[in-house]
Amino acid sequence: MMTKSICRAMLLAGTALGFAAPALAQENADEIVVTARRVEERLQDVPISITVYNQDQLSNRNVVSGADLATYTPSLSSNARYGGETATFAIRGFTQESYTSPSVGVYFADVVGPRAQGGTPGGNGAGVGMFFDLQNVQVLKGPQGTLFGRNTTGGAVLLVPQRPKDDFGGYVEGSIGNFDMRRFQAVVNVPLAETFKVRLGLDRQVRDGYLHNRSGIGPDDFGDVNYWAFRGSVLAEITPDLENYTIASYTRSRTNGTTGKIVVANAPGCRDDVPARFAAPTPGSTASYLAPMVCAGTLARAKAQDYGYWDVESGHPNPFLKIDSLSLINTTTWQASDTITLKNIASYQEFTQSQAFNVGADNLTYQGLPVTWVGVTPARSLHNIDQWTFTDEFQLQGRTPDNKLTYQGGVYYERSGPLSNWQGTVSQITTVLSPAQTGLPIPVFTTSSCSDIANYVCTNLNSLGAKAIPSILQNSLTRYWYRNIGLYAQATYKIVEALSLTGGIRYTIDKVRGEGGTRTVRVSNDTPSFFCAAYPTRPAPTGDDCVTSLTQKSEKPTWLISLDYKVMPDAMVYAKYARGYRQGNVNVSNTVPVGWGPEKVDAYEIGAKASFHGKVSGYLNLAGFYNDFSDQQLSANLIPDGTVAGASPSQVIVNAGKSRIQGIEAEGAVNWMGFNLTGGYTWLDTKLKSYSPPSIPGYLPPSTGAAVGGVLPLSPKHRITLTGTYTLPLDDSIGKISLSATYTYTAKQLAANDSPIGWLPSTNLWNLNANWNSIAGSPVDLSGFVSNLTNEKYPVFVGNAWNSTGYDSLILGQPRMYGVRLRVRFGGDAL
Repeated sequence: MMTKSICRAMLLAGTALGFAAPALAQENADEIVVTARRVEERLQDVPISITVYNQDQLSNRNVVSGADLATYTPSLSSNARYGGETATFAIRGFTQESYTSPSVGVYFADVVGPRAQGGTPGGNGAGVGMFFDLQNVQVLKGPQGTLFGRNTTGGAVLLVPQRPKDDFGGYVEGSIGNFDMRRFQAVVNVPLAETFKVRLGLDRQVRDGYLHNRSGIGPDDFGDVNYWAFRGSVLAEITPDLENYTIASYTRSRTNGTTGKIVVANAPGCRDDVPARFAAPTPGSTASYLAPMVCAGTLARAKAQDYGYWDVESGHPNPFLKIDSLSLINTTTWQASDTITLKNIASYQEFTQSQAFNVGADNLTYQGLPVTWVGVTPARSLHNIDQWTFTDEFQLQGRTPDNKLTYQGGVYYERSGPLSNWQGTVSQITTVLSPAQTGLPIPVFTTSSCSDIANYVCTNLNSLGAKAIPSILQNSLTRYWYRNIGLYAQATYKIVEALSLTGGIRYTIDKVRGEGGTRTVRVSNDTPSFFCAAYPTRPAPTGDDCVTSLTQKSEKPTWLISLDYKVMPDAMVYAKYARGYRQGNVNVSNTVPVGWGPEKVDAYEIGAKASFHGKVSGYLNLAGFYNDFSDQQLSANLIPDGTVAGASPSQVIVNAGKSRIQGIEAEGAVNWMGFNLTGGYTWLDTKLKSYSPPSIPGYLPPSTGAAVGGVLPLSPKHRITLTGTYTLPLDDSIGKISLSATYTYTAKQLAANDSPIGWLPSTNLWNLNANWNSIAGSPVDLSGFVSNLTNEKYPVFVGNAWNSTGYDSLILGQPRMYGVRLRVRFGGDAL
């Protein structure tokens, strides 16, 4: 823990001493200011494809998590298999799978999200409690590795919080809605002195779940919301040229988590619509036992009792998802001269997550006792994820006196490590033991029924009814250390006033080390015995008795070359080439620890941006891109081959060979006579060109979610989003009344190639909003909102358990949500 203490001390010292950063410019009706190149620029002057939302647009779309943001953003998708709070992003087909580092970096106040890797996905992204009191959210598309560093092959999502202001003011806001939704927000801005300002914020939301649990076991619903988020920021203008800006935030979420809805089983009577290429399960396989159980159980009950679309069954007696996130960010800048600025950004973050659920979303019984295919519960006194992260970035920004050359360079350093000795899970595992494992002439189906899984109080069951034949539990114990160093420089030179050349390079040094103490727990005669998973004959009273270690190192340059030309003051064309890189990683939670190497991409893009003014004003931005992938990291399913005792079904990341991604993006806005129309369209064409599966001892060749010659996951060919807003021509004494509607179309997309329900259908989602601001000239705003107006029934992902279990589930999107918000502004914000 010494390293963690040193990092904390360094950050506190930076907070006390500080260099400083200029405030991000406020948005107004004429321009949108972004920080896509780490400095303030007009959106229309940046040769990058960007989607920007202000706080009002986020509120009108009811965005409270990363999954919500992805629903409305062209080119942005999310994997919400384990719920919106743990969703991961994909941009332009660049996916982040369960154990990979992000392909889309999520930044809050210029600091990347904390590292988080454990037995369940989480962290690294935009969770609940982050989407309030923001200046804007910027979605940058395409590799951003030169300026933003590690793991931004797909792009970056920038969350920019409101900074402390000069005037006293703030607001109090309350919301109510269906599913007993209640939300309270409060923000106050206090200038304690002319040069010392404080801003405090609170966001609290609770909402019942929209997935109704019909099993009678555990909670009544899933997909609920229950979080607290606190944020405090201090802006100290030490001198006219020296500024210190500190943000402290804490988020706490406590929910039931989510679960899938089983809709198909590989058994007679339950596979009528299954394509012929999905054969019946192999006799004696785990699927040959589980599929008939699901067909005669969950699916039969759903049909007999006429379950609704959002009715599910879960057999877990106490599912939960608990997330705590702590962040301290100190940004300091010294305006050394009119042309040179020095900036330092330091952060310390902690992320913990505990999750208990049935991976297969099942509700099974065997020999009269409750069982599950694979269950996940935090190990006793441990979290599933338990990680700290420290970063420090020093920047130099400058320009020549004639403004022909602007430049910046910097050094980035990151360390991350475990908060506790171990992070860990305990899992019941239903499987079939081979003759080689039991010494019997036939395979034996075996499972456990546990009344207290964390303390290994379990009954072992099997197809022979022989108590001496063990069932299998797995106790995954892991810890990870990360180190990342980056050196970068980028400059833009005006060849002539209208023509600019930009070049940048970054050299990144990555190292990740993982240690696993995973144990196999054999339950015989209802008594557990412990052995090392990697060394099956070695007894393991604790995880420290069987530590395995795996290290992955890589050093890679990334670069950018871009040329942009101002055809006229409000019209620009550009072309760029960039090399993107995402580090490799390791997973030591499996029975056999595995690692994978880095991926790289060569990205080519051409684009145009134009603005127009007058009675009809607006803008139109176009981009075309082509990406050539090598060693792309994709998730694959691992199924035991029966040669390793205690090997369990799991996921692994593989380097998928080569793939190609190309597409077109268009975004624009039109304003006329109180009417505003904004829209975006993305056409995406992806293809996995080759795949050579690695050989992993104890497992069959891993199968990915994509097929050679087919499309990549989470890559819809078309996505359209349109928002129309009309502001009534009323006198200021009445207030400002506006009505808006948002329509989003997403074409069908692949979730998993090896599942009969692996293609997600196209969706048509409508949102409506009515806003009455400054009611009768008062500092009171009233809003009404509806999301998914037509109550469309649609899945957002699949369980992807078909090959292992013979059944599969859908992860369901939210039904119609509606409510009202009342905001009272005071002080400077009341104007």
